[in-house]
Amino acid sequence: MFLGEFIHTIDEKGRLTIPAKFRDELADGLIVTRGIDRCLAVYPIEEWNRLAEQVSALPLTDRLARAFRRLVFANASDAVPDKQGRILIPPRLREYADLDGEAIVTGLNTYVEVWNPDAWGEERERVEGNGVNIEAWKELNI
Repeated sequence: MFLGEFIHTIDEKGRLTIPAKFRDELADGLIVTRGIDRCLAVYPIEEWNRLAEQVSALPLTDRLARAFRRLVFANASDAVPDKQGRILIPPRLREYADLDGEAIVTGLNTYVEVWNPDAWGEERERVEGNGVNIEAWKELNI
């Protein structure tokens, strides 16, 4: 289970240090891809395989499904953390999420997100502030 929020750096070679708390679950490998909100999503292999099955089951005849499939798979990169717990974030993914120097790493139960600090601040403010309609959350039936 991935929980918490951490501040880490991306070095000049594009390597991100995975929080120590997350390393065991990602030690055997991971997939990093574009997240939906201009962040990156990092999945342990087992969770990625579940997601991949769901996405692959979408009908090829549906234009939106094909676009989503391209978004998920064409931008994905596999990695295995090195001995220091670092992974290389490919340039195209760093550019997409505007990552340069500092990054916010957040645990979201089954996967991890990596954010530009300013973008994370805006998202956090939106979620925690008045911009979120609590009534809409009730529709999630949680």
